[in-house]
Amino acid sequence: MSTDDILLEAEDKMIKTEQVVSNEFAGVRTGKASPSLVENIQVEVYGSMMRIRELAGITTPEPRMLVITPWDMGSIQPIEKAIQKANLGLSPAVQGKVIRLAFPELSQERRQEFVKIIKKMSEDGRVAIRHVRRDALELLKKAKASGGVGEEEIEVAEKEIQKLTDQYIAKIDAQVVSKEKEIMTV
Repeated sequence: MSTDDILLEAEDKMIKTEQVVSNEFAGVRTGKASPSLVENIQVEVYGSMMRIRELAGITTPEPRMLVITPWDMGSIQPIEKAIQKANLGLSPAVQGKVIRLAFPELSQERRQEFVKIIKKMSEDGRVAIRHVRRDALELLKKAKASGGVGEEEIEVAEKEIQKLTDQYIAKIDAQVVSKEKEIMTV
């Protein structure tokens, strides 16, 4: 495996890690309703697990209200149960053919809990990026040991991997600052 292949693979994994962290952040509640809070909740229907976004339309008619409209009325109860199990601090209300989720005002303590949650998520993302760096460095050592790659090329690749690591950790840190600001805004 060439150093270029190792670098490309490491960068690809770091991009995916950053996307995962970003998606996790979308699921953390802020003061306003957002479909991303519930769209990835897994629901057991038809004998398998499906996401809410695959089973229903999700709209925000008001800033503090989500309306979930299942395409099949038989999936209303499973969706309601899945939202309750997700422990979002929301009570789904079934009204005819729709499920309504009202978002209460967040207390300062609850906002701080959400900030702690996103900081934990971001630390997990940073750790995952560092693991990618470690794996890439190990591959470089193996390439050096096999004799297919020169000393200078290895040094350049190691610096490039560190630069990528710093770059993606900085992106996660920027997302944390942005999300924290969003959560703490009353």
